[in-house]
Amino acid sequence: MTATQPRSRKVQQGAARRRHPTARSTPDGRGPRRPVGHRTTVFLALFGATSILTALGAVMVLSASAVSSIAETESAWSLFQRQLMWVAIGAIVMLGTMRVDYHRWRILAAPSIVGCGVLLVVVLIPGVGLSANGATRWLGVGPFTMQPSELLKFAIVLFAADLLGRPGRPIAHTKITVRPILFVTAIFAVLLMFQPHLGAVLVIGITVVAMLFLAGAPLGHLVGTGVAGGGFAAAMVLATPWRRDRFLAFLDPWADPAGVGYQPLQSLHAITKGGWSGVGLGASYAKWGFLPFAHTDFIFAIVAEELGMLGAASVICGFVVIGVAGIMAALRAPDRFGMLLAVGITTWVVVQALLNMGAVMAVLPVMGVTLPFLSFGGSSMVVTLGAMGVLMNVARQGH
Repeated sequence: MTATQPRSRKVQQGAARRRHPTARSTPDGRGPRRPVGHRTTVFLALFGATSILTALGAVMVLSASAVSSIAETESAWSLFQRQLMWVAIGAIVMLGTMRVDYHRWRILAAPSIVGCGVLLVVVLIPGVGLSANGATRWLGVGPFTMQPSELLKFAIVLFAADLLGRPGRPIAHTKITVRPILFVTAIFAVLLMFQPHLGAVLVIGITVVAMLFLAGAPLGHLVGTGVAGGGFAAAMVLATPWRRDRFLAFLDPWADPAGVGYQPLQSLHAITKGGWSGVGLGASYAKWGFLPFAHTDFIFAIVAEELGMLGAASVICGFVVIGVAGIMAALRAPDRFGMLLAVGITTWVVVQALLNMGAVMAVLPVMGVTLPFLSFGGSSMVVTLGAMGVLMNVARQGH
């Protein structure tokens, strides 16, 4: 062996170490490099639960949207075809984010927050934002629309995880950690309430508080934030007649069964009609115009009606698996940034699922949030699947 060979090998090893772990090819150019980490049990649990819920969601959208599709386009397949397109795009995005080292997302923390702020302002411009059912939340042309609030959920999680995970920024110094996050969250809460979208405000607010709590933020700040946030939500409910009526309908839907109590009562009727085993896939009665938004916000009621309590319990178990596996991914994350990122994404998905299913079962007020992976909707599907890919990448690198 010549004297130059060890030196050359050291140079190659140094170059290999300097390369990013997710580089597309190995230093010797022999082919693509596998994503950093390995397929842990937590990773497989997240991937399996997400895939099963998404596949079930596509089937249920086909069943729940058939009547609406015929009314709109004279074809029972039109809404399902759109949903299938979004599922395919979301699956590609998830497979992509799953392979990207989650550390690379840090560079997008600030730009994503600024971009979402611009989009939320643009939505409020008369003639630009798209309205439906009394809310202005969308941008787009024709059938191709996007909901900036869905992008904001991931942007907020990324921003908070980046700020709280930086070295040299102890959580006790609240002026440079906790306060900036709360300030940004409050600004976006105000913008969302102009749409209005109280459901998104609650999802984002609970997610941020959970991240701050697990980051070790002072308990006094969290209690104060919780009180202020609860007061803000209560003020919004009481100050808006239609939102106040909806809340009162949650307390007693029978007080106005033909008005604001109609939707909760129809949802409960569909759930009870399904019994344990359901009326059969595609045999729902509620979707024939009796239950408004059957393929979007209230798709869980169609699941319970057609597949019964067993089908509904399977959906709940799927989100339980995501919640447990997400927390395990956070606990095993190799660094603080990964831990906070995993906590944020897990809290976001699980809390949104709880708010949706709670409203469908009339144990919570209706808040207009979709059921992740199951409800009809492109923005929610693509963004949520992409975020799950990031969570799976954290799980791959876990100890």
